[in-house]
Amino acid sequence: MPSFLLCWLPRRCEEQPTCIKTTVTAPRLAVAKESSNQSVSRTKAKTENFQASKIMHFPHYLLTAVMTAGTIAYPSSPSSQSNGLPTINKPRQTANGTHTMGFIGCSMAENVAQGYVAVGGEHMWGPYGTGGMVVQSWTSSTSASWRLFDQQVTKYGKPAAVWVQICIFQNPGVKYDEVKQMIANARSHAAPDATIYVTGQPLYPDGGTCFLAGANGPKVTDDMAKQAAADTTLNVTYPGAFVLRQGEVQDGCHANAGGQRSLGNQAIQFWG
Repeated sequence: MPSFLLCWLPRRCEEQPTCIKTTVTAPRLAVAKESSNQSVSRTKAKTENFQASKIMHFPHYLLTAVMTAGTIAYPSSPSSQSNGLPTINKPRQTANGTHTMGFIGCSMAENVAQGYVAVGGEHMWGPYGTGGMVVQSWTSSTSASWRLFDQQVTKYGKPAAVWVQICIFQNPGVKYDEVKQMIANARSHAAPDATIYVTGQPLYPDGGTCFLAGANGPKVTDDMAKQAAADTTLNVTYPGAFVLRQGEVQDGCHANAGGQRSLGNQAIQFWG
């Protein structure tokens, strides 16, 4: 039977909360199912019913404290649990610490990082001057772009995750071998066993494109990111496509302030 730490929150700020540890079963938290070969004594049943009744008569702010102790995950069927009870799991963690995720890309990645900081994101690095750094800027592990990346590593430590953005100019475009080399270089500059995310440039679902990448450029980069994620030898994750909507673009390519915030919120949805 799961244990809970139950706290009475004070009505006045100067008072301290009162907490107790209990193993009661509340009707709104779990529904017990007695197995055919299990006998529950009448005394025990009365005790648990009394304790459950006490919980349900606590003020709502106590029940709120109970619920925040864990996330209830209900099984797909009672048979998936030996006792028919829902499982209490810890809240899902979407981030692994402040500034423990790096990124590479061009000014479009900078737009994401700018918006990410603006909306309160802390897991990924903020912008660090990657404007114009398309795929070919990252294919040599000793390029000026990677030296700039390593300056961030000196500041924050080797990242436990890296986002690789496939960003291109219309000419020369991009080759898949170049994407694979970018990913290999990201691993060599990150912490061992780092998680690698890969995306293309933002897409424009309401029409338009990035003139710097060419008429079909953004879709080309998104398709290549999906190809990399499907390549099991690379072990990378495609979290989805960034998008810029009508009114979020300032020059036919880059995000305006509102677009940056939109991109930042999308990044938080992707990796925290």
